[in-house]
Amino acid sequence: MSKSITVSVVIPNWNGAQLLAKNLPSVLKAKENLKNKIVEVIVVDDGSADNSIEILKQSFKDVKLVQHTANRGFSAAVNTGVRFAKGTHVCLLNTDVIPSHSFLDSAINCFRDEKVFGITLHEEGYGPAVGYFDGYFKHSGGSESDEIQETFWANGGSSIFSKAIWKELKGLDGELYDPFYWEDVDLGYRARKRGYTLFWVPEAKVVHAHESVINQNNFRKKYLNIIKERNELLFIWKNITSKRLFKLHLKELFNRLKRHPGYIRVVFAAALKCGLVRRRRNREKLEAVVSDEAVFAKFS
Repeated sequence: MSKSITVSVVIPNWNGAQLLAKNLPSVLKAKENLKNKIVEVIVVDDGSADNSIEILKQSFKDVKLVQHTANRGFSAAVNTGVRFAKGTHVCLLNTDVIPSHSFLDSAINCFRDEKVFGITLHEEGYGPAVGYFDGYFKHSGGSESDEIQETFWANGGSSIFSKAIWKELKGLDGELYDPFYWEDVDLGYRARKRGYTLFWVPEAKVVHAHESVINQNNFRKKYLNIIKERNELLFIWKNITSKRLFKLHLKELFNRLKRHPGYIRVVFAAALKCGLVRRRRNREKLEAVVSDEAVFAKFS
């Protein structure tokens, strides 16, 4: 199967002119390595106000440029890029990620198994994602090793996915998690509940410089924290369909409100999306073939 794989690299960009100028040459150099099977590099500009477009048109003419006329958020930019991609597989890279020369060579081999949905690339210093549920979803990075390991989900800023399965899952849920955070966790969890697997591959090396525009220079810290906590609730309300685990969540939710009354602001922010959550939750109930308990047991 690996011989028939072709890869489209999709890079979402918002006001990342300096990062594009700095890191795109490494992406294009990796494209020259035929073992990576990269057939195109797509940059989706999400309504940038800097000189990103000028830099792309003048210095990176081999890059396919797709433009949003207004800023629509990370998920929308990624989903647009996947729609334009002609490869059988899609590699997502943030503008602050620098790939090694052969970063996809080992990862591609994993897709011989048609049940593999995604491969999270090896960001230096980080292992596979692990997690458990105690009323809330607790997650962290596992230990680096020399072995391929299963990962709870694949990082939205440095991973490769089967485009066919991506389309089946309808991509990132940007509408629910607008403007950002938790979309990649949600996608990986939905894939697992439909019986697909995801891996972390040690030889698929990239460097994540963590210079993203989603930082305290562009967004207030208080705002970022509320969005993170709100989207955590939305993830649970949408995806945890086990009655037992959801009851555990409600118990811990009320305990958290007792300890931290100010948390009501987060709950209220999430409650504003209850109608959308209900529709998404109903779909998960219909389409999931693996229980929540079984998913978490794999990483306990």
